[in-house]
Amino acid sequence: MDGFASWDDTIVALATAPGVSAIGVVRLSGSRAIDIVDGMFPAKNLTEQLANTLHVGYLKDGEELVDEVVLSLFRGPRSYTGEDVVEVSCHGSPWIQERIMAACIARGARLARAGEFTQRAFLKGKLDLTQAEAVADLIASNTAASHRTAMHNMRGGFSAVLSDLREKLIEFSALIELELDFSQEDVEFADRTRLTELLERIYMTVSRLVESFRLGNVIRNGVGVAIVGKPNAGKSTLLNTLLNENRAIVSEIAGTTRDTIEEVLNIDGILFRLIDTAGIRESGDVIEAIGVERSLEKMRTADLVLCLFDAATETLGGLESSLALLREANSSYLLVGNKSDLFDEVSLAERFPGFDALYISAKAHHHIGVLKQQMVDRVLQGRVNVESTFVTNARHHAALQQVAAAVADVQRGMADGLPGDLLALEIRRCLHYMGEITGTVTNEDQLYYIFSKFCIGK
Repeated sequence: MDGFASWDDTIVALATAPGVSAIGVVRLSGSRAIDIVDGMFPAKNLTEQLANTLHVGYLKDGEELVDEVVLSLFRGPRSYTGEDVVEVSCHGSPWIQERIMAACIARGARLARAGEFTQRAFLKGKLDLTQAEAVADLIASNTAASHRTAMHNMRGGFSAVLSDLREKLIEFSALIELELDFSQEDVEFADRTRLTELLERIYMTVSRLVESFRLGNVIRNGVGVAIVGKPNAGKSTLLNTLLNENRAIVSEIAGTTRDTIEEVLNIDGILFRLIDTAGIRESGDVIEAIGVERSLEKMRTADLVLCLFDAATETLGGLESSLALLREANSSYLLVGNKSDLFDEVSLAERFPGFDALYISAKAHHHIGVLKQQMVDRVLQGRVNVESTFVTNARHHAALQQVAAAVADVQRGMADGLPGDLLALEIRRCLHYMGEITGTVTNEDQLYYIFSKFCIGK
């Protein structure tokens, strides 16, 4: 990979968002970072300054004054990248930022590639691969839950679980391979009982992490929620009530909503992508029929379905048909009866006996808070501590599945009395997949793919 062949040079990039702002930060990292900026900063000799210090003064390009700046000075290895780092806090004019970067490049720096600062931090041992990827998740976090999960993983919460188990498995692997040197003497250095217990611990831990991906993916990307039901059940009114704004057109005319409407709602730190769908019914109107088919597709692909029915007009048979449709699509759903303000609780129970429904009034805002809480509870499934270790990365999920399969192979091998050399081979395969997750085992192509998804200045 020619893009990452050399790590001896000095890189520069804008670390803040591009565009006009009050302050912009230009970051340099590499062996010549301090020297390059020193040549543009006549107020002090930066090469003689202490690490972790700030310096205020004018920045010049030759004889021309560029800006008054604040320089943050960090010396490797005690810096984000493990190299010498200088951050230039300048005024947020795009022209000033570009001028500073151009001057740095003219003095020997080069423009950083996407994710190159964090990749250098990984290569210098400042972060493992899961922590580096958590940096990108932290930047992209847009809810309290996704922020806390990213922070937990960036602090090493996820990798610490795997690293401890991997180290113990390495010890057993070494002992089993040592046995091969004494194969003629029929000795066992590795305690098979303890190895069996360790493999069971690894399998249970990895299986739990694999299972956590569903919730972790929800925390990271949000929950797709389809609001479905018959025409005039109040789907658009419910959407407007949940959003506290008139986003969807509300009308007494059945079939007003012809296409899906999507909006985003944050409830207790979880992002819900609400989808108001066309009413599901048989229709001779071609356009409405297309809308109904789209509604059914959204229902099939949604993470959660709010099945809304009109408590004033719905029949038991109609409700059974709606639930049969949901079960056929294997949908996770909440049954919600609307217009409950027209009845008391006893009447509702008598009208729909045996149905586990939440009764609300979208128009009167009755029980909307309860509905929101049930949506959160259905997603979290009682796992309310989002600072626990959750897998949010598809790469980690795929690798963990391979680890689980490899551990199962080792367990079967031990049960079948597999010879030590073949057992050692299976354990090495397991260690390889575990190492792929944290970056202990990696390759240049993989690193390029991971870090190319970062923003330039990170």
